[in-house]
Amino acid sequence: MKIFFLSSVAVCVVIIVAMDKFHNVPVSLSPKKQVAVRDANRWNKHVIDSAVSLLKSGNIVLRSGLGADSYLLAQMNRKNKTYSHCGIVMVEHGYPFVYHSIGGEDNPDERLRRDSAVFFFSPLHNSGLAIVQYDFDEVQQNALKNVVSQYYKERPKFDMKFDLQTDDKLYCAEFVYKAINKATRDPGYIKPTSVLGFTFVGTDDLFVNSHAHIIWQIRYK
Repeated sequence: MKIFFLSSVAVCVVIIVAMDKFHNVPVSLSPKKQVAVRDANRWNKHVIDSAVSLLKSGNIVLRSGLGADSYLLAQMNRKNKTYSHCGIVMVEHGYPFVYHSIGGEDNPDERLRRDSAVFFFSPLHNSGLAIVQYDFDEVQQNALKNVVSQYYKERPKFDMKFDLQTDDKLYCAEFVYKAINKATRDPGYIKPTSVLGFTFVGTDDLFVNSHAHIIWQIRYK
C-alpha cells in the first residue's frame, strides 16, 4: 500500500509536469467564450471586491483552479478537496498582496510570487475563493511579516518533488506551512498529513485545524 501511494503521488507529479503547457485549461474543456463570460461577470467582480475589502495581513487565501494540474493537486488533500492553491496576505501601502509559490507557464521562472489580491482571485481560471483567519497574536503576526519578507528576498523556486525536507524549493502549501510555523515558533502549529509513511502538506491542512477558520468563501458564477 505504501508503494502504491508513493507511486500515485509520483504519477501526479509527472502528469502535472506534462500538463504545464496546458496550464489552467479547464478539466471540462469549456469553450473559451464561457471562460471569458465568467471573467466578465459583474457578480464575480463584486464578490472579489468584497473579498479584497476583508483582507488583513496574515490571512491565508485559497482558490480552486480549473486546470488539470489544479485538480490533481486538490486530490492530494485528505480532508477537504475544494482548494488547490494558497498564499499569504500582506497589506502594503493600504493594499493587500498575496505571496505564493506556483509553477507552470504562467510563472516561467517558478519563483515565489507577489501578486495583487485581485489578480490572485481572478475568475478567469478559478472557480472559487476562500479567506482564512488565524488566531495569531500581535507578536506572531509581525513575525510572519518578517518571515514572508525574507522568503521573498530569497525567492525559492516551486518544488515539483513536494519534498518537505528541503527549503531551497517550496510548493504552495509548503511555503504557507513553513512560514507560519516559523513565525509562531511552533513546529506543530500547523500539522502536515502523513499517509503510509509519506508526509506532505495539503491546502486543507491550512484551514482544517484548531487555529484557523474560514471567514469568507464563494463559488464563481
